[in-house]
Amino acid sequence: MQSTKRTKGFFFTQYDEPFKTPFDKLFEIFKELITHTSGDFDEAIDWLRQLDKEFNLTTADYTIDDFIADLKDKGYIQERLDFDDKGGVNITSKLEKALRQNALEQIFGKMRKGKSGNHKTNHQGQSDENIGDFRNYQYGDSLEKIALRESLKNAQINHGVGDFALSENDLVVEDTRFKSQMSTVLMIDISHSMILYGEDRITPAKKVAMALSELILTRYPKDSLDIIVFGNDAWPIAIKDLPYLQVGPFHTNTVAGLQLSMDILRRKRHANKQIFMITDGKPSCLNMPDGSYYKNPMGLDPFITSKCYSMAAQARKLGIPITTFMITSDPYLQQFVDEFTASNKGKAYYTGLGDLGEMIFDDYEENRRKRIR
Repeated sequence: MQSTKRTKGFFFTQYDEPFKTPFDKLFEIFKELITHTSGDFDEAIDWLRQLDKEFNLTTADYTIDDFIADLKDKGYIQERLDFDDKGGVNITSKLEKALRQNALEQIFGKMRKGKSGNHKTNHQGQSDENIGDFRNYQYGDSLEKIALRESLKNAQINHGVGDFALSENDLVVEDTRFKSQMSTVLMIDISHSMILYGEDRITPAKKVAMALSELILTRYPKDSLDIIVFGNDAWPIAIKDLPYLQVGPFHTNTVAGLQLSMDILRRKRHANKQIFMITDGKPSCLNMPDGSYYKNPMGLDPFITSKCYSMAAQARKLGIPITTFMITSDPYLQQFVDEFTASNKGKAYYTGLGDLGEMIFDDYEENRRKRIR
């Protein structure tokens, strides 16, 4: 039986961690592994078996094989029959969604309450939504915004029930934010440098993309999110394909990514449009008119960087801000990023991998909603 303590009308009970079944415990680890292996089920299970040997994750009553059987019964995986009859296992759309939800919960769990961004919304929305916060009534507030229940509660506290009175100081209103539908393109660098020198940069970027997509699908369904990847070229990927995203033996064609992003946003009807770009290196590749590539991985090539600055300025003319998340701290890249950001009048962050999700979420929330006081 839990111990209970009463203080000023509140009851406090000892916190007990929610009960987790053996499946739930292994599933939390498995979701991380399947994300790191880009959807490779066999590799993820091999890692899980190694962890089991080291940390005794299972018991004789519930083994890894039992876990695999439960994954199948619960609809997270399904048998695959290849043309060569070797068979195998595919992850299902149910697991893809679970991975997006897991990424979303991880990022929101790390965000500090009350942390504010500094990116302004360009256009006011057409309707508003309650956000669950209360503030004191101010002259000019609409009467229908007064939170009656909370105001009456204040009156009882301040004046007592026997001599009930309601004054202006008792009134509170529920804060609202204008809804402003947003069209976002998220650019993800998949050049080889994203896994260079033993540092895995693609997995955090992938998890941010999964979390942002789940946020928009569940909380802002009228917003749009398009995800593109860029290496030697740029191409769109579907949200459902995010768990399988891998780095390739590519250079970094930032211009191709920006061109595709702007082409996508030109077709959107939303007033608010933005580009988020996650990258860890310098632009090093361009498409040439004859179909070939101009590549220069050595230093900052003026020919390539000038094209990037031109694209940034073009996006500014279209009213599309670009926020660059540079997930490396190489000093020589700062000059390029600073000039690129100035050309667009956008924003840039030099962020560690652990802060990437928080910063993108803060910027997204502040871009799409404007608090009214």
